Amino acid sequence: MSNVGKKTGRERGEEWWQTDIIEMRPGVIRLRGYEIQDLIGRVSFPAMIWLMLRGELPGEEQAALLGIALGAAVDHGPQAPSIAIARMAATCGVGINSAMASAINVLGDVHGGAGEQALAFYGDIAAALDGGVTLADAVASRLDRFFAEEKSYVPGLGHRFHPVDPRAPRLIELTRDFAARGVVSGRFADIAEAVEAEVARRKGKKISLNIDGATAVIYGELGFPPPLTRGLFVLSRSVGILAHAWEQSQQSDRNKGPLPREWLWAYTGTPVRPFPQGDGDSK
Repeated sequence: MSNVGKKTGRERGEEWWQTDIIEMRPGVIRLRGYEIQDLIGRVSFPAMIWLMLRGELPGEEQAALLGIALGAAVDHGPQAPSIAIARMAATCGVGINSAMASAINVLGDVHGGAGEQALAFYGDIAAALDGGVTLADAVASRLDRFFAEEKSYVPGLGHRFHPVDPRAPRLIELTRDFAARGVVSGRFADIAEAVEAEVARRKGKKISLNIDGATAVIYGELGFPPPLTRGLFVLSRSVGILAHAWEQSQQSDRNKGPLPREWLWAYTGTPVRPFPQGDGDSK
C-alpha cells in the first residue's frame, strides 16, 4: 500500500496547533523569530509585550510610552473589587495563583473594561475624521448617538472616587510630550480632550477624563486595537493584585469577608413567620 500523501505522526502533531508567536524545541526558544538569548537583557518587559502582541520590536520610545500606561494602572486599593477579592481569597488559604485568578476573573465590562470601551469610542471618532469630518462635528455626532441609546456613562470620563483622577492629566501630558517628539501623533489625545470638553458643555459641568480614558489614549496612539486594551489593563492591574494577595497572605486574618462582622447586610425578604402546621405534625 502506497504511503504517498500520508502524513507522519509528527506532521499531524505540528498541524494540531499553529502559531506565529513561538518556535520551541530542545535547546531552542525563538519568539517572533528572535532567539530568546538575544532578547534577554536587551529588551524591556513592555517591549517584550509589544513583540509578543504585535510581532515586531517597538522603538525605545514606543516601549517607554507603553510602560508608562501599564505602570499607571497597577493598583487602586482594596476598594477596587478585584483587589478586595484577591485579599479575601488569600484569607481563605488558597495559593497566590488562585487569589490572583479570583481577582482577574472579575475584570469585566464594568470593572476593567472601560478602557476598551473608551478606545472603541475614540476609534469611531477617528474614523469620522478620516472621512473628512471636523473634530468638533465628529465628537458631537458620536455623543448624539451615545446619548440617544440612553447610556449613562461616557466611557473614559468620570470617577466614582476621584473628582479629578490624578493619573489622567499626567498621562495626557506625557502623551503630548511624546507627540511633540514625533513618537505618536497626538490624535487620540485631541479626541479625548474634545470629548471631555463637549460633555462638559452639554452637562454644564466638567466630568474629567479618568485612568481608563487616559490609558485608552496611549494605547490608541500606539496602534493597539480596543480588545487588547482590556488585556493590557489586566496585565497592569495584575501587579497590584499580586502585591495585595502577597501582603494579605503574610497576615493572620482568616475567612475575611467584604464587611466587618458587626456590619451585616440589609435583609429585604419576608419577615419572620411561623412554620405552617400540617396534619402530619405530632401533637
